[in-house]
Amino acid sequence: MSDIERKWYVVDADGQVLGRLATQVATILRGKHKPTFVPHQDVGDHVVVLNAAKVHLTGRKLKDKRYRWHTGYIGGLKDISAEQMLDKHPERVIEWAVQGMLPKNRLGRAMAKKLKVYRGGEHPHSAQQPTALTLRTSRSPKSAEGR
Repeated sequence: MSDIERKWYVVDADGQVLGRLATQVATILRGKHKPTFVPHQDVGDHVVVLNAAKVHLTGRKLKDKRYRWHTGYIGGLKDISAEQMLDKHPERVIEWAVQGMLPKNRLGRAMAKKLKVYRGGEHPHSAQQPTALTLRTSRSPKSAEGR
């Protein structure tokens, strides 16, 4: 494990579609882009996502998509729409989308710790010298405005 070289990447989520962004970030966190990938080790890189509040959801997901969690108390099931979640906690929208694409075990939790999501365009990880990562997109944000 000591010979694993981890890089830091910065991703701008401004105008990106949530699911497409999450799949590409999960691939980098998991390490599937490296030739040294093995499914039983954490060989992935660190990812910093900026402008989480400007992520785009397609269709009617802003109104229809629901986020649910339980507080641990009796009758403590909480429910909130995606629109409200983007207003209150836009970081959680991206974190939960990416965590859903990682393994559901201690290895997946270790991978999720390498994801840093920020609401705005600034981050405190400049000492790690992260490189900007351009994601593959099937459509530009300008064509998404016409929908």
